[in-house]
Amino acid sequence: MTQAVATTSATVATDGRLRATGLSKSYPTPAEPLVVLRGVSLELSPGDSLAIIGPSGSGKSTLLNILGTLDRPTEGTVTLGDASPFELSPDALAGFRARRIGFVFQDHHLLPQCTAIENVLLPRLAVGAVRDEDRARAQKLLDRAGIAGRASHLPSELSGGERQRVAVARALMNEPTLVLADEPTGNLDAKSSHAVGDLLADVTAEARAILIVVTHSDALAGRFARRLRMSDGQLIEA
Repeated sequence: MTQAVATTSATVATDGRLRATGLSKSYPTPAEPLVVLRGVSLELSPGDSLAIIGPSGSGKSTLLNILGTLDRPTEGTVTLGDASPFELSPDALAGFRARRIGFVFQDHHLLPQCTAIENVLLPRLAVGAVRDEDRARAQKLLDRAGIAGRASHLPSELSGGERQRVAVARALMNEPTLVLADEPTGNLDAKSSHAVGDLLADVTAEARAILIVVTHSDALAGRFARRLRMSDGQLIEA
């Protein structure tokens, strides 16, 4: 089985590439370490999109959590542009994550007491005060998501597809370099899944962000430029 390395020949004036080299992750158990990732290497440039498929328990979400700096590898390195996030202090790492990385999960994780536009604006609070231009960007993102008229609605007043579109808009609020989506359409019907896939693909491409989507959906995976499979803790050509 040959491990794949996702690369691109695109050249950009500022190196905003994501590079992961030799990522391994294991967890201690009473018997022997549970190995989840085995020397995964990955390189993507601004504007690249990648779908990662594979069975449950194969390490897809673990890889996404490490790339998103929510978890640390047992071995290996991650760089995003000129930054090595795991070399940063905890406070600096939190700031790096807030500014440079956007997350979309299977469950929307919207705050129930906040309106749609307030939920979209939440990432701005992690990096400073909310400005008028931030409110304008949040409204524009909701408009791109097709739910501009729902800006003042609470999550309980939105459909599942609408809530997930708010979650995508929130992930894009700070114009991240890297967008990571873990089963973003897993709880949605076909129509809503298509709308969320469109939003992710189109807005990240326009912003030249790097997009990595973990999914069980062949339809969603087929929308992106590259597709790899996680198998036995390694990435291989799908």
